[in-house]
Amino acid sequence: MSTLAHTMMTAARSADSGLVGPGELDRYPYADAPATDRLGAPVWDGAEPELGRVGRRAAGSRGRGLHGQLVQQLGQMIVSGDLGADRPLVPEEIGQRFEVSRTVVRESLRVLEAKGLVSARPNVGTRVRPVSDWNLLDPDIIEWRAFGPQRDDQRRELSELRWTIEPLAARLAAGHGREEVQQRLSDMVEIMSHAMAQGDALTFSRADTELHTMLIQIAGNRMLEHLSGIVSAALQVSGGPVTACDRPNEASIALHARIVDALGTGDGTAAEAAMRQLLTTHPEVERVVPAPREH
Repeated sequence: MSTLAHTMMTAARSADSGLVGPGELDRYPYADAPATDRLGAPVWDGAEPELGRVGRRAAGSRGRGLHGQLVQQLGQMIVSGDLGADRPLVPEEIGQRFEVSRTVVRESLRVLEAKGLVSARPNVGTRVRPVSDWNLLDPDIIEWRAFGPQRDDQRRELSELRWTIEPLAARLAAGHGREEVQQRLSDMVEIMSHAMAQGDALTFSRADTELHTMLIQIAGNRMLEHLSGIVSAALQVSGGPVTACDRPNEASIALHARIVDALGTGDGTAAEAAMRQLLTTHPEVERVVPAPREH
């Protein structure tokens, strides 16, 4: 088996551990390994420059097996500009370079087509589509942009989007959570506090992500709920692989606790205000409501 295939299969078997259920805080599996570890990027031996540079991140929980890995690799290369519209994507060439079957290549290109990244036409072949056609709200594309040349633009756009979505969701969610949901939110704050004390940024990030995702899901607005995946992706890439709303600190914990308390008492105004304050203190955002940008 080639080094590339072995790397891709190894990555496919990796999986993140999930969060615990309510009341299981004492058994929460705090991470021991450094959160910044990533699989090395495989290379295409003898490939042309446009096809020789691969993506920067290994596939996450959304990509499994060779199919998922190929989607990740090709998606990263398209988003980074390593694969452009100036040349077609030839399935036979892709299969040979990555040492995967034509079926894997075909299914991977279908996934990328569904994301708006490529189009397949008779007598033209499969080509990369312009950015205006991409589904920029797709969590995979958010991740690929955030770890590529468009990193700064992606983070700014996500921060602006979150500032629009989450304060409203906090207001709507106030008083709507069942008792077990409210307890789960409180557990997430406790986990974040414990993780901060242990210097465990990865656990902090996971609990932070679950808290914000749950908040949107209980807001009672199905369109907002549909955006919870976007917020989750934003939290995962907002400051790198191990940070979320903020680097773990007491102020962030206090604001999360204030949000959860306001949700429990049904105080939508307080929940909204606390969320705006939390997002304002995000270290990646210099201004929360951006001034009009010059064109």
